[in-house]
Amino acid sequence: MDNKKNDDLRGAVRDNYGRIALSGVAGCGCASPSCCGSPIQDAAGMSLALGYSPEDVTTVPEGSNMGLGCGNPRAIADLKPGETVLDLGSGGGFDCFLAARAVGDKGYVIGVDMTPEMIEKSRRNAEKTGFTNVDFRLGELENLPVGDGIVDVIISNCVINLSPDKSRVFQEAFRVLKPGGRLMVSDIVLLKELPAALKESIDAYVGCVAGADLKEDYLDAIGKAGFREVSIIDETIFPLRDFLGYANAVEVQGCSDALMEMARELETAIASIKVQAVKGNP
Repeated sequence: MDNKKNDDLRGAVRDNYGRIALSGVAGCGCASPSCCGSPIQDAAGMSLALGYSPEDVTTVPEGSNMGLGCGNPRAIADLKPGETVLDLGSGGGFDCFLAARAVGDKGYVIGVDMTPEMIEKSRRNAEKTGFTNVDFRLGELENLPVGDGIVDVIISNCVINLSPDKSRVFQEAFRVLKPGGRLMVSDIVLLKELPAALKESIDAYVGCVAGADLKEDYLDAIGKAGFREVSIIDETIFPLRDFLGYANAVEVQGCSDALMEMARELETAIASIKVQAVKGNP
């Protein structure tokens, strides 16, 4: 993929999530509250469905949970007091605030997001609720504004799939982790190739569909970055029709019969996976 196309994709993602940050609407930006008969839940409902606890969704600053994830509770649950945590694609700060609570006052959480509106929103959320062990930084995942070897744990929730250079993201993740540091991410992957028309759609890209890699390629990129013990700890099929309605994933007016037929043919094309890996000792 050439640099101009990469820049165009990053710009599309940045613009889309900037609008989401300003709108306060939950989810990846579906044009209507219900499409193809699949109503969109509020952010709290989405998070509960993904495995977050009622306490998780009620103890974070208002507005930080934007319903943008595909599942991350396991990563939060495995954090230990005193650890330094990095969240790749921190959005409104939902997972960062949960991580900050888990690592305690002696721990530290860094959230990185490339969308200025998201960073502004998350910083306001931290200030108004008195979180002092969280730092939100503007930057791209391919060039993290984080020093070498200072992070114990990296978490990420349905964001790396949006990067046009995932290999570079995992190389950067490896760089900033301490030896023995843990990578624990939830993301969207493909189990089979999507039709060319869908993969070429910018709307599908920012809706977490067309930018996703095949599962084996995604795991291979983690291993080639230097990580060891790469494993999937959970995998859930996401019917394509949910993405087409939920994220307005193709450039059509409404939901046509042809579109839903495509969804039926690709019912098992997309999965949400939770992946863990370790940075080996030098």
